[in-house]
Amino acid sequence: MRLTVLEKCRTKTLVLPEFRLESGALLREVKVSYEAHGTLNETGTNAVLVCHALTGDAQASQWWNGVVGPKQALDTERYFVICSNVLGGCIGSTGPQSVNPETGHPYGSSFPTVTIRDMVHLQHRLLQELGVPNLHLVIGGSMGGLQAIEWAVTYPSFVRHCIPIASAQQLSALAIAYNDAMRTAITNDPAWNGGDYYDGPGPLQGFALARKIGMITYRSYELFEDRFGRETTPNAASYQIQSYLAHHGQKLVNRFDAGSYLCLLNAMDHHDIGRDRGGLQEALQRITANVLWVGIDSDRLYPSVEQRACYEALLRAGVKCEYAEIASVHGHDAFLIEAEQTSETVKRFLQRVEG
Repeated sequence: MRLTVLEKCRTKTLVLPEFRLESGALLREVKVSYEAHGTLNETGTNAVLVCHALTGDAQASQWWNGVVGPKQALDTERYFVICSNVLGGCIGSTGPQSVNPETGHPYGSSFPTVTIRDMVHLQHRLLQELGVPNLHLVIGGSMGGLQAIEWAVTYPSFVRHCIPIASAQQLSALAIAYNDAMRTAITNDPAWNGGDYYDGPGPLQGFALARKIGMITYRSYELFEDRFGRETTPNAASYQIQSYLAHHGQKLVNRFDAGSYLCLLNAMDHHDIGRDRGGLQEALQRITANVLWVGIDSDRLYPSVEQRACYEALLRAGVKCEYAEIASVHGHDAFLIEAEQTSETVKRFLQRVEG
């Protein structure tokens, strides 16, 4: 095990000699980028793992400001808060853009299939290296929520409390359909080159289009109408909504990798808590943690009706579970944007379960 620190930030990188995936593939010199805030107490009972969404990173105190930090819901003066960039990502952790130590070239199309379970197993390895004996709480939204509930099933004795937000126990047909549209936008770009584009600019246009599709699913009808309506740009050449989508498409292209984007979309599509465990209900019966399942009333990617169904499945499995719903016009991304409301929801749950 090797540990390095990235310059100009708190982010550290754990380097593991090797890590075997669910598929059987073996990755060597695996990097895990992470940040830790606060101090692990003497009994090792105050650790909190924050799992990030699709294009997130390890810097939870920045992208979840208002939820993670001193005196906030995940109080870093009280808890030892860890967040790691997922396996397959591109912000410090090993992914398709990483150099394969066996070839000296980026993995590209040869990067193996990664699952949500692989992400969770690697996080478990990280926590072991950090000396964390168990988790007081695992929490995450969207793809982070997929990881959170997987944690509760895969390592039941390791997790005391679990909060998945705007997420699922297995992806719906609607969510897979959206992901497929984004995937097709990238792979239809001639510069995709089957995933081996790292010696050139890459599928910039297709990737930007994929992000536009994603942004449409992350916001609500009410928000788009209220903020943009049919307003045009100052020169009347296009609509304001078009300019907004173009901005977000370019913004992601400038900071993320298309290969990682597809790797993580595939992991989400194939995620199923019940896979190889006798089905959903049998898998959920493994959970011993207290669970707070959180939905968002305007979410059209993971609609509130689906969120309540996830909660009810947990109840049927005998899991100690509560349900809460964030009221917002911001759609799926409300768990990030409505930091105050999200923080209060988390605080109330922790106060109840901690007594």
